[in-house]
Amino acid sequence: MATLTIRLPDDKHNRLKELAQAKGISVNKLIEELSTIALAEFDAHTRFKAMAATGNAEEGLRILANLSSG
Repeated sequence: MATLTIRLPDDKHNRLKELAQAKGISVNKLIEELSTIALAEFDAHTRFKAMAATGNAEEGLRILANLSSG
């Protein structure tokens, strides 16, 4: 496991501590959870861009139309 040192403004650090306390976890665990979310969003965006580059625009619009009318 790696160690990461970050510099944050005091007010942001205090808010993160409050959020962690509210969730009943440590700040370390909170940062781990937030980084997992950020990486999942990045991976999804990357996959979407790759699929969009090889996809069919008409089919995509048809699927979106079905989603919005559902």
